[in-house]
Amino acid sequence: MKNKTVFISGGSRGIGKAVAVRLGQEGANVVIAAKTTEPHPKLPGTIYSAAEEIVAAGGQALPLIMDIRSDEMVEQAVEKAVEHFGGIDVLINNASAIGLTQIEKTSMKRYDLMHDINVRGTFLLSKTCIPHLRKSENGHILTFAPPLNLDPQWFGAHLAYTMSKYAMAMTVLGQAHELKKDQVASNALWPATIIATAAVQNIMGGDALMQMSRKPEIMAEAALQILQRESSSCSGNFFIDEEVLRESGVEDFSKYAVNPAQTPMKDLFL
Repeated sequence: MKNKTVFISGGSRGIGKAVAVRLGQEGANVVIAAKTTEPHPKLPGTIYSAAEEIVAAGGQALPLIMDIRSDEMVEQAVEKAVEHFGGIDVLINNASAIGLTQIEKTSMKRYDLMHDINVRGTFLLSKTCIPHLRKSENGHILTFAPPLNLDPQWFGAHLAYTMSKYAMAMTVLGQAHELKKDQVASNALWPATIIATAAVQNIMGGDALMQMSRKPEIMAEAALQILQRESSSCSGNFFIDEEVLRESGVEDFSKYAVNPAQTPMKDLFL
């Protein structure tokens, strides 16, 4: 990954930041494109603090203010990234909104937010980066989306969110097929267990679930493994973080546990 340019959406905290810092350790140029420029009381981290961590880890960083719902801001961010680093080798579709409510308790404002960010945003940012990824020697799109699973429990539990995440997964399939001739890879990555993020802390269940979570670094390590593979022969896959690391020889996952004494809780959609 040394000197490769990675464009990541929403990487100011959580899984996105962990991936960005890990790639920085490998010498990557990382573009942090997100909205957060000021710390939030419940959501620590900004694009600038993330950039500082990437540089401290050994990489280069470019923090850019971007609302993924804005066509103009997305296009400008991609242009600035290419101007600054000379191209884009990897796109990581990390930005995502969550709402774990059933139909009647889902506000249309939240519905629109999830579909604007998760679905439209993923499509828009991918679309904008593809011309530059084609020029890379090993172009990759990695989207944090679950494997497609038509088990009704996931639709009945939180229909709006499920629809949006499965639509992200569908972009992976479509891109992999369409971009095969260009040797640009499109893959999905999803955690085997819940990950200790602000969403788990603030939306899913607080401290109790945090204790049953794994650290975001497990997703970062799995992402690194995937992005080093040949784009011409590794596309259209729905990877699970633990499975990727087992393939690379990892057997002990206790270092990723928030609390090694707790059994990690299986993630949604699996």
